[in-house]
This record gives sequence, C-alpha cells and structure tokens, in this order.
Amino acid sequence: MILSEKIIKLRKQLGWSQEELAEKMDVSRQSVSKWESTNSIPDLNKIIRLAGLFNVSTDFLLKDDIDTTEYLNESADADTIQVSLEQALSYIDNKKAQAKLTAKGVAFFVCSSAPLFFFLALSNMKNLDFDVNMAVALGLVSIFLMIPAGIRLVISTNQYNRALVPFEKTPFELAYGVHSACSEKLEAFTPSYNNRLSLAIALFITSSVPMLLVNIFIGRVDLVLLMLAALLFIVTAGLWIIIPASAQYEAYKHILNEGDKGRELTRSERHALKLAPFYWPLTVAIYLGWSLWTMNWGVTWIIWPVASVLFAAMVGLMGLLEKDRS
Repeated sequence: MILSEKIIKLRKQLGWSQEELAEKMDVSRQSVSKWESTNSIPDLNKIIRLAGLFNVSTDFLLKDDIDTTEYLNESADADTIQVSLEQALSYIDNKKAQAKLTAKGVAFFVCSSAPLFFFLALSNMKNLDFDVNMAVALGLVSIFLMIPAGIRLVISTNQYNRALVPFEKTPFELAYGVHSACSEKLEAFTPSYNNRLSLAIALFITSSVPMLLVNIFIGRVDLVLLMLAALLFIVTAGLWIIIPASAQYEAYKHILNEGDKGRELTRSERHALKLAPFYWPLTVAIYLGWSLWTMNWGVTWIIWPVASVLFAAMVGLMGLLEKDRS
C-alpha cells in the first residue's frame, strides 16, 4: 500500500475529513487532497507530523510493503505511543515551565525569613531606634505571607501534569528523525547547562563566606544578620539558575532514553515537593524559637546549613523507602 492510500485509510479510521486533517497539519485542504491523489508528496517534516497525528512510525508511512491493517493491530497490542518531534519539544517546554514554577516556590520558602533577619539587623544597630519586638512582628508577617505564596506556586505545578503524564507513565518510542533532532538540541544546550551548574555550585559554596568573615573579623550581630539574609538570597539565586536548567537537561535525556532512565529524578522531585511545604515552615519555627529563647542570633544561624543538608538526606531516604516498598 502506497503513502497516499495509507493517509486516506488512517484519516478515515480517525473519522477526520480532509479539512480537519489540513487544520491539524497547518496546511490547506488542497494540499491534503494532492497527497491523497498522489499529485504531490509531503516533505520530511510533514511526514514526521503525520506520523505523530496518526500514532504510527514514519517507516510505516514510507515503506509500501507494510500493510496498514497488520501494522495497526501490532501497534495496538504493543501499547506504545509514537512521539513526534513536536510532541517531544512540547514535553521539554512543559517540564521547563513546571520547573520555573517550582523554582519560584522554593525561592519563597528559602527567602521567607530574610526580611526577619533584615529587621532584626536594624533593631541591633545602635544609631537606629528600631524596636526588636517590631522587628520580630514584621519578620513573622513576611514569613506568614511568603510561605503560603510558595505553597501556592508549588501546587500550581500540577497544571502541567496532564501534558506530562503520557510521557512519564506510558511507554513510548520516538518517530523517525526525532532522536537525532533532540540529540542535536541537547548537544547545543549542554554547554549552557554546564555553565549554569558550575555557577550554581559556586554560589552554594560561597554563600556563607560573607557571613563567616563578618562573624570572625567584625563580630557585630547586626552585620551577621544582614549577611545571613544575603546568604539566603545567594542560595536562592543558585536554585533559580539550576532548577529550570536541570529540568530541561533531564527532559532531553528522558526523551532520548524513551522514558527508561528518567524516572528516578521525577520521583525525587515529587518527594522534595511533598516535603518542602511543611519542612521549611517547621525549620523557621525551630529557628525562631531557639533564637528568641537565647537571643544569640549570631549562633543560631547554623540551623540553616544543617537544615539544608538534612532536607537532601530526607529526600534521599524517602526514595530508598519507596524502592523497598516496591
């Protein structure tokens, strides 16, 4: 069966008119008519798009010796979807957009106590008449506003679930030409990803340096508190850089591996999102309780690096427990 006959049969099996197929292909009805009447042949990009719409491989469309009925029966038994280049790129874009929302939510979580440190720093400055109780009150208000905002952003990432689930829960294989096209895009993106990863790691490593230097050589509580607020913003900047970049890189790898090796990261992200909404508010509460009890703000800041390491350990532990249950 030749290409024109396969297009006609597949179109009719889906119940589409020539106008409907033309609309989905972004071409005129006359173009579809010419394809089906053998007056013209779709170019390679159109072939790839047709394969994605019909959920068949490009080999099936191009090879005359593959029978339509037999092929469709085999495909139905395999329960494997064919992914076109357009679908693959859409998945990558959705993963990146979801990661950006996650990064915004994490930014609110991490920075929620930064205003508190800033106001406490003002209250410790001798030349300013700023009451410590007012500083704590304003800082708590900022926390109570920023934590729910972060939770709202994290929850809103579920708007992408419908578009992502077919790629992350269903076996799929790439249509002809998709693997090479995605490989080229990943190769072009990798230097940018490496640069962002290096920058984020540098920010994480150096984030505590200003605070430690101030604490060691100057020892003023107000400056230590300001540097602690700066530490949170530096860490947030690193997260803002690396979260979307990592999501985009892993999305490319997931597509190129045809779903086989991209699931561990997805589970880790889910664990982090489940843990963060109550873990970071609890950390803030412990920090505030300890600091207000001892009034030793230059020491209690240590809870933040400890909490960060513990958070990563708990996410990893959740992954191990899930593997044990399975």
